[in-house]
Amino acid sequence: MSAIIKVEVHQLPHGADLLLPIYQTADAAGLDLLAAVPRSAPLLLLPGRYEMVPTGLTIALPPGYEAQVRPRSGLAAKYGVTVLNSPGTIDADYRGEINVLLINHGHEVFSIRRGERIAQMVIAPVTRAELAPVGVLTATGRGGGGFGSTGR
Repeated sequence: MSAIIKVEVHQLPHGADLLLPIYQTADAAGLDLLAAVPRSAPLLLLPGRYEMVPTGLTIALPPGYEAQVRPRSGLAAKYGVTVLNSPGTIDADYRGEINVLLINHGHEVFSIRRGERIAQMVIAPVTRAELAPVGVLTATGRGGGGFGSTGR
């Protein structure tokens, strides 16, 4: 079973009537984020364009945690709509609104309606590194081989 941590959440006025994010299944890794766009004015995401979509939420993560904003696979598979800066990172000290940067890679206009599930948020522990300058790195069999160096 996964560990459960407490994350404080505040709904902003433009998202106050929306449900809080929930896990859709018992073993889901991500909480679904909802669009807090006006009911009377869905956001139209044109092909090839991106938009910042508000969620109406702010959160207070405990120190040592981050929230990752990731695409919903259904939106990507069915419509070509995904999170542009995936995964987006929400740091533990950020207190602003969670916004989702969506892009439409599809061929049709995609209408984002109020309360629509637009992304998922995964809460994860953070490991911080201490960088240690050295003159030369230890050698490996791969060396500096990058993109495609290990095969197709």
